[in-house]
Amino acid sequence: MQDKDTTQSTFTQVFQPFFSKDLWKKIDQEVPNLDQRNYKLKTNQLTLLISHAQLQEYKALRKISSNVQSNDFSEAIGLESISHSQISRRLRTLPIKVSEMLFKGVLNKVAQKKGDGKIQQRLGKLYMIDASVISLCLSRFPWAVFRKIKAGVKMHLRLSFDEMAIPDEVIITPAKTADRKKLDELIVVDKDALTIFDRGYIDYLLFDEYCEKEIRFVTRLKNNAVIEFTGVERPVEEEGSIEEDVDIILGTGTRKMKHTLREVTIDDNVNEPFTILTNDFDLSAEELGEVYRYRWQIELFFKWLKQHAQIKHFYGTSEAAVINQIRLDLMTYCTLILLKLEVEHQRDLLTLQRMLIACLYESYDEFLGKLRRRRRKGSKRIKHDTIYQMTDHYIMAEEDTEWLNDLIYDPVIL
Repeated sequence: MQDKDTTQSTFTQVFQPFFSKDLWKKIDQEVPNLDQRNYKLKTNQLTLLISHAQLQEYKALRKISSNVQSNDFSEAIGLESISHSQISRRLRTLPIKVSEMLFKGVLNKVAQKKGDGKIQQRLGKLYMIDASVISLCLSRFPWAVFRKIKAGVKMHLRLSFDEMAIPDEVIITPAKTADRKKLDELIVVDKDALTIFDRGYIDYLLFDEYCEKEIRFVTRLKNNAVIEFTGVERPVEEEGSIEEDVDIILGTGTRKMKHTLREVTIDDNVNEPFTILTNDFDLSAEELGEVYRYRWQIELFFKWLKQHAQIKHFYGTSEAAVINQIRLDLMTYCTLILLKLEVEHQRDLLTLQRMLIACLYESYDEFLGKLRRRRRKGSKRIKHDTIYQMTDHYIMAEEDTEWLNDLIYDPVIL
């Protein structure tokens, strides 16, 4: 953060990666004459328009185009006016290679800034793979047929996790594409990496291939899986959370695996015992249980993306427009992560985003000052535990609790 010019606007500093000459030089080499005929809306301006719209959670193109009339925003992106139809056309005609390079460019800056966290130092590089469906209107998105009366796209995502979730790779397909068909494109080919995915990616042939190439993975075991025990069983503590740690061979007949896998059954005293499958024989059973629990981070990421980013409201209906918007959305998310790392923000990402929106055209120095301002002495803290205990008492005592629903009732003033 030492190289930041704090006298410039927050907008300029936060979106600094978008102005990188090296990045645009690479793009020009890969896609020559990209802006040769685009006099009114250059690619870098389109990128800033869409990223700014994602940040502000704009749902319509007309809102984006009218926002250009703002003096601050117009000056920041060097654009006086633009119609919603021109934005739609540029998003539709933008080569998907460009949006991929923009996403990867910001992602590389995040990787350089972040370094190795505590989880990576202890467990190695962790990656999660999962897919999420975004429902669409069939009449507007006929290329994304999902069911007879429904359309949708599926976002196949690989996430790296080391105390924070960072999208690492994305493939967008029509929603009817099976998850396991994209596993080989998303798996991390690195002996130091451990990839985690759920039962939807089970493929015995690929598992054998990964064992031969020393590609490590952790997944769940299907209930109807055919298992052959090899007789190898590792000791477990009687009072521990590990119920069983054995070696098995999956499949039967022509579908029988050649390589041995490790089956670990875990009881976390919260849910029913669950069984995980892996080709990693070095980590302890407890560490493998911890690793698989991190898979939930990708579900939380999908939830955050659908709630706080505009991937459910697309600015174009073509396949290219949808793919470009999703990738630019992930780029915007990575920009927030980069900002979080630079300012060493300890609170959640949504709080940072809201503060950023409020201070977007102020000086970067003023933004940093407001972000780091501590709670003033004497400000009242809400006693959440006390409120919960009181409410729980009345409910469990089966007393009249209608007054809890009264609009006049405010537990904060207790």
